[in-house]
Amino acid sequence: MPDPVSPNPTARRRRPARLLAMGIGLVLAVVLLVGIGFGLFILQIRSYRPELPPKADGIVALTGGADRVVDATNLLMGQRGRHLLITGVHPDTTLAEIARTVPAAREALDCCVELGHSALNTRGNGIETAEWARRRGFRSVIVVTSAWHMPRALVELQRAMPEVKLVPYPVVTERMRRAPWWSGFGTGRVLFIEYVKYIAAYFGVGLWPAVSSDMQAGAK
Repeated sequence: MPDPVSPNPTARRRRPARLLAMGIGLVLAVVLLVGIGFGLFILQIRSYRPELPPKADGIVALTGGADRVVDATNLLMGQRGRHLLITGVHPDTTLAEIARTVPAAREALDCCVELGHSALNTRGNGIETAEWARRRGFRSVIVVTSAWHMPRALVELQRAMPEVKLVPYPVVTERMRRAPWWSGFGTGRVLFIEYVKYIAAYFGVGLWPAVSSDMQAGAK
């Protein structure tokens, strides 16, 4: 007669199988959620249209591609905003060097363009832009950056200055025009990494310094 207190051998054998099934189910659920989220992220990017935006107080261009600065300068020359901030510029870059790469007169750039040298990443772009917008009393800003970077840029800028209306102006690069994201591993990889960064930004995860030590010291 079996001991009623002894554990059931069959139950002991089934427990690891149940745990394995639960683990596999959890992994599949995470993969499914990530896949759905990535798909929605791609749809959000594809919804952006580089249409002429309404006029705003200012314009900000986030560095990372020459097309961004050119498009932002064109908007400034078209009087879509009164002043332009180019944020995240290398400390050694000058306005004279910028002037050689954009279709605008140097006098117009001297008047209405400011270079931000303090931002180290997109989160820093938000902090630097917020300081600039508040100093000038701006209530609306056109945001110029690549289409794939726009979701994260809007999250970081809105967090830094929730009182300012942001108007997206996405830049569609030649690379993105030539081939859709699913046509090559390189493009898909870039977009997936950007999706992960977007999720981190959405939840406020910041692993690296956002602005230079000079700006941090000035804020104290």
